[in-house]
Amino acid sequence: MKRNFQNWILLLVFAMPVVFIAFIAGLYFIPCGFNNNCAQASLPDIIHTPIPTLIPAAMPAPGAVGASASGAARCTVNAETLLAAWVNAGYSEEDPFTFTDMKSASCQATYADVKALFQEANLWYNGAPACITCHNSNVAAAAANMDLSSYAGILAGSRRSSADVKGNDILGGGDWTQSKLNDQLFVQQKMPFGRPPGAAPEHGPVILAGYPVSK
Repeated sequence: MKRNFQNWILLLVFAMPVVFIAFIAGLYFIPCGFNNNCAQASLPDIIHTPIPTLIPAAMPAPGAVGASASGAARCTVNAETLLAAWVNAGYSEEDPFTFTDMKSASCQATYADVKALFQEANLWYNGAPACITCHNSNVAAAAANMDLSSYAGILAGSRRSSADVKGNDILGGGDWTQSKLNDQLFVQQKMPFGRPPGAAPEHGPVILAGYPVSK
């Protein structure tokens, strides 16, 4: 019995390396076959995650700053000139008005160009809030009870007791020199609210507005 036990121990000692080598060999030869490049392997096809074809971005052709989609260059004008021309022309919502831009060109614009002065932030100076931040349709809480967010709100004026009534005319009845806007923006230079002294140009920000017209 003792001799048989010793034989089994010896058999186990010599068999373990053989079994280990066979196991390692099996891991390679079973899936790859008897070559070193797995050419004979019967592996399932690799399924790649589909990647959509990237559409190249279409960059706009180089052109003048402020050029429109049709290629027509816009006029360069400061805020005071644009507002004065609009008010003195009767401050229509739809009808075009004319002005002379900073290059002495005769230009034509509409209220759509003017409203950007009230609705865009960082326009009057870096960090400036849009005018409509404080002057909006909530006239009960708006600064000076004035709404600059719409054409109707501008015409309704300031110091309104409610949204249903008109207040004080801020457009000077079509005379820019008598306009409250002119007084606050350019004479006293109080607006935009909280602007640091000298932060905004004397005649307001320079913007692109309207288009040149033939004389």
